[in-house]
Formats: sequence, structure tokens, C-alpha cells
Amino acid sequence: MFYHSLVSDWNHGNAHFLRGVATELIDRGHDLAIYEPRDSWSRENLVREAGEAALSEFHQRYASLRSIEYELATIDFDQVLDRADLVLVHEWNEHELVRRVGEHRARGGTYRLLFHDTHHRAITAPEQMHGYDLSNYDGVLAYGKVLRDLYVERDWVDRAWTWHEAADTRVFKSLPRGDFAGDVVWIGNWGDNERSAELREFLIEPIAALKLRAEIYGVRYPEDAQQLLARSGVSYKGWLPNYRAPEVFARFRLTVHVPRRPYVQALPGIPTIRPFEALACGIPLVCSPWEDAEHLFTPGRDYLLARDGNEMKKHMRALLADKQMARELAEHGLETIRARHTCAHRVDELLEIYQELAA
Repeated sequence: MFYHSLVSDWNHGNAHFLRGVATELIDRGHDLAIYEPRDSWSRENLVREAGEAALSEFHQRYASLRSIEYELATIDFDQVLDRADLVLVHEWNEHELVRRVGEHRARGGTYRLLFHDTHHRAITAPEQMHGYDLSNYDGVLAYGKVLRDLYVERDWVDRAWTWHEAADTRVFKSLPRGDFAGDVVWIGNWGDNERSAELREFLIEPIAALKLRAEIYGVRYPEDAQQLLARSGVSYKGWLPNYRAPEVFARFRLTVHVPRRPYVQALPGIPTIRPFEALACGIPLVCSPWEDAEHLFTPGRDYLLARDGNEMKKHMRALLADKQMARELAEHGLETIRARHTCAHRVDELLEIYQELAA
């Protein structure tokens, strides 16, 4: 597996899913090697903000997971890929690495080779994605049907499969609730202005209008955003390791999902990993508008959908006032995760794809 980083989740949500899938594969007895570049920007930013102690804590929390750091100029693919059965290359990798792994496969590699896409660049920056040479790949794992169809329609690959993200339920689980420190918590990054207006309408303004106790965790919040949070009475807490999210969710009455604009407008059906993890933790969830085109969840039973800021305030009031409603919503969402959307489910799907290719 070639990914941007295993050890750092600083502005790198893909690490959440990678860790869950890797743990599941190891627990099933598979021999797994994860490669990450030595100079990944996510790791560098994590160490800059939280120090080397953040890396040590990761290794304590994920004792079975290790990655191998490499430099693109010196990596020996003959050694790295010797005896591999399945190779996954994530789309955050350098174009050169993607190309060179494909060339190694073309020179006689017997492994199955898949490209893993978990971003919106195929829509928002197609020139970047077109630069990836996938001619020697068996196909693409895309984390939504609309993205999978795009690869095939544009003749980037011959074959593609939908492989949604999911919750690592070893880590994301429902903890005892009741001694609440606040009303609303949001865990997410500012988003490069891809959802700035939406965060104001669906999160910050409703919290301020209802005078709720709220905390926000995440990175890349510019100074003006932090000032807005302070004026709105929201406590900004900065980076949060993903494995601490269940502890934080347990201290609040509800959370909110605000998808980035490309997923709402151009890639319907892709919720990103945040709703999976929140629901797995048994916290009531309210979402700003997104189309569940693939019927992953049941709106109204797994989460509430707010079409505008006023409806968000209405849903927040209702969940805070009606404990039974909040409990039933959280329980249904949790059962949906357990039944359909764990990393164990996704490993089953991955191994089915591998068997299909091997056949």
C-alpha cells in the first residue's frame, strides 16, 4: 500500500480509513506493508504543530501498524514489490511514483494493481488527474459511484469499482454518554474556502443564535475564521488526533456534518468519512444538504437533514430538548454503521475485487 501518510492525520482524513483497513487486514492474517514518503507535508505539519510526541502517541494507539518511509529517488521497486499479491496506490502520491509502479507491473509483475481515489480532483482539477499514468493498472477503487463512472467515461481506465470509506469500529465506538461538557461539537478542517459560507450558515450562526456551548476541532483555520468563532462564542481547539474523536463526541449532545461544496454540487453520494465516524460513536448527527444518491443511510432516521440555517436551528433545538428523539436517532445511525459501513465490510469488498481480478 502506497499512501501519503499512515502516521499523520493532520488535514489528511484518508489516514483514518487507511488505518482501519490496515488493522483489519493484519488481524485477518495478511502480510501487509505500507509505504509513505519521508517528507510528507501532513507529517511535517503535524510535527510542527504538536511535536514528535504526536507520532509516539499514534504508535501507542496503533501498536500493530507500522509504515516504511521511502525516498522516490532511491526506492527499489524490485525489492519492495517482490512476492506481492495486491498493490494499492493512493491518488495523493506523486505522478512519478504512480507511473513507476505501473511500469514495474508492466515489466512482469504478477500482482494485481489498483489506484485508490478518495478526492474530488477528478471533477475540480481533471488536468491533475489526467497526469496520472494508469495504463498498466488493473483499475480504480473510487469512493463513490459518480467518481467510478467518471473514470470509465473518460477512458482513464477500463475498470473501476466503488469502494466507499467506512468507520474503523475498533476505534470509533459509542462511549458512555451523559456527563456533557457542551451542546454541539464539530470536528473538521476549514476546507480551503470550499465550505466557508456553509460553515457560517449551518454551524457557526445557529450556535450563536441559540447561545449553545460549542467546541470546534480542526486545522487550517485562518485568523479571520478564528476571530469569527470567538465572537460567536465557539471555543476553537485546533488539531485533534482522529483516535480521540470518540472521547470528544461522548462529551457533547450532538454534532454536525458540513460537506465541502464539490461533494454537494458535483459528486453526489459521497459523504466523506466524517458521518461514518460520528454515527459509529453514537452521537446524534445533523447534516447540511447533501444527496445520498447511493442510499448509504436513511435520512430522518440515521441523521437529520437541514436545508438551510433556520432548519439547522430547528433540528438543534429539537435534539437538545427531546432526549428520546436524540437517543433513537443515534441508535439507528449506529446500527446502520455496524450493519453496512465498517472497515471489515470494506475489506470484504476489497478481497472480492481481488478474487475477481485473480480469476
